[in-house]
This record gives sequence, C-alpha cells and structure tokens, in this order.
Amino acid sequence: MLLDSLLSWFSVDMGIDLGTCNTLVAVRGEGIVLNEPSVVAVRKGTNIVLNNGEAVGWKAKEMLGKTPGSITAIRPLKEGVISDFDITEAMLSYFIRKVNGRHRFVGPRVIIAVPSGITAVEKKAVMQSAERAGARLVYLVEEPLAAAIGAGLPFAEATASMIVDIGGGTTDVAILSLADIAACESLRVAGDDMDEAIISHMKKAYNLVIGEQTAERVKIEIGSAAPIGPETTMEVRGRDMVSGLPRKTLVTSEEIREALLEPVGAITAAVLRTLERAEPELAADLVVNGVTLAGGGAMLRGIGVVIEKATGMKVVIADDPLTCVARGTSQFLENFEAWRATIESSVDE
Repeated sequence: MLLDSLLSWFSVDMGIDLGTCNTLVAVRGEGIVLNEPSVVAVRKGTNIVLNNGEAVGWKAKEMLGKTPGSITAIRPLKEGVISDFDITEAMLSYFIRKVNGRHRFVGPRVIIAVPSGITAVEKKAVMQSAERAGARLVYLVEEPLAAAIGAGLPFAEATASMIVDIGGGTTDVAILSLADIAACESLRVAGDDMDEAIISHMKKAYNLVIGEQTAERVKIEIGSAAPIGPETTMEVRGRDMVSGLPRKTLVTSEEIREALLEPVGAITAAVLRTLERAEPELAADLVVNGVTLAGGGAMLRGIGVVIEKATGMKVVIADDPLTCVARGTSQFLENFEAWRATIESSVDE
C-alpha cells in the first residue's frame, strides 16, 4: 500500500465509465477530462487501428456507416460488455495515454464502472483489457453505485435511494442503502435498443433503411416516451428498400413515440420488479425519496413521466445525467479508503 501511494505521485489516477456508446474519463481533483464515443476504426480483417493508433473516439465515429471496403469502424462493447477484446484494449490504451500522458513511466490506478449484471468472466475481460492497455492497478465498481454517487444520492446512509441508470447498452436499476446494493436488476435494454426500434420502424412504415447515427439523431430531436409539449416532425434521409436509391421522408414525434414503446416498457417493468423485491422499510423510504434517473437514456423526453405514472412515485432526473457514472468513479478515487470494500480489484491486497 505504501508503494502504491508513492507510485500515485508519478501517475494520474482515473475513473472510467466504459460505456457501449461513449467512454468518459474522470481524474481525481479535476473531474471529467475526456468524453468520446466508444468507436475504433481499423483495417478490415485486422486489429490495426488507423492513423497510427489515433483513429479512436470522435475521429472514428465520423466514419461509422461511411467507411470504404478496406476500413471498418467498430464499437467494441455490446450491451455493456466487451465483444472484441483486442479492439477494446486498443481503445483503452488510447484514452489512458491521452489522459495519463505519453511520457509517464508509471501506469495509472484505474477504477472502471461496469454493469451490475455482468459475469465473472466478463469482469475479468475488462480488468485484463485495462491492464494490457497500461493501467497499473484496476478496480471495478458497479455502475448503479457510481451513478448514485455521481447523482449526489445519500447512498452511504441508512435510508433507501433508488437509481435507474439508462446507458447505451444496459439499464441498471438498483435500490441502495448503507453504501451497498440492497436490490438490483441489470437489463440489456437501453439507448441502443431505442435506436434499433427507430430503424425497424422506418423499414416497416416507409421501406427506408437508415443508419445508427441517423436513428440516434431522430431519437434526440423528436423522440419521447410520453406526450410532452407540441408534436413535431423531422425530415429523415436514407436508402429506399425497393429502388435502392437515396430518399427522404417526413416522420412525426408521435410515431417515434409509438416505436419506442417496447424498450421504454421493458425499462419500466424492470423498475417495478426491483421495487417489488425491496424490504418493507426500504420501500417506506422510497415513498419519500423517490427514484432518480441517470445515464444518457434519462434525457429521453417524458421517460420520467412514464416511470412516475407506473410506480406512483416521485421521479427526478439527475443533474447532467450523462456524466453521473464518470463523476461517481471520480468520487470513489477521492474516498478510496472509505469505500474500498465495495469495489473489486485486479490484485489481492
């Protein structure tokens, strides 16, 4: 432990929200210093990252769906877990280098937030990827814990807090008390499934094929889970399934809301199931404390209204919900010794 403390002077300790859509890095005492898409561009059929290993994040996301035959833009995480080990390692190595500095001789101590429902094998894959990417020590914290801390919930007190963290690949629903999880459910339905639902709707309703980035823009601009404000329209461009030619069409916010019913319904059902498993005293606390939404999916208009109606409880959206998990990992670094028992380590200490 003394050696580790000394080494920390020569490296940058960082917390990483390793997300399916975006990776955020927070540094102790500085807050969030990096927020980039979890995308890597490689030569097709290889693990060679383009531009001397620099085609990662924003540079790679611009290529999604637009690459020639010789290049592939890959999202190496699927449903919150690693689907391509080598590409994840390359991506983490790039982000760690960018934050830690190329010329530091000591690797950083890293805390990574992971979905609460991943397996021991999946956790090991995350740890190994981070170690091979240059981390000195790797610790894992469950995303709902990190999200609750980042949202400012009193998770360490003898009162119940409920967090619903809707990310890109997973939704984590948890009831917390005394710095631990009392009941939780990790659901592999989240923002990506909303995008897929929009893609599917455009195919069925308009015979129009659209890409992931277009679907995401539709979700952000006119998507909603409940009627909020005036209905709007948006011009959507893609490829006609019959003629194969480029085409555009006008879609309404009402039909996009209809398309999102299934993923929103699945998330709401997970919230209800978690509440049913709460101990009576914790349930009594939640009547007062309510539910807090975090993650990018919390920004979908009207989702709080849907959950509030289904549960009969007060629902609030955390400040800057997209960065809650990353801010929580930063707080873990600040209070490392106090909360150490709640995290898993890559070494036996």
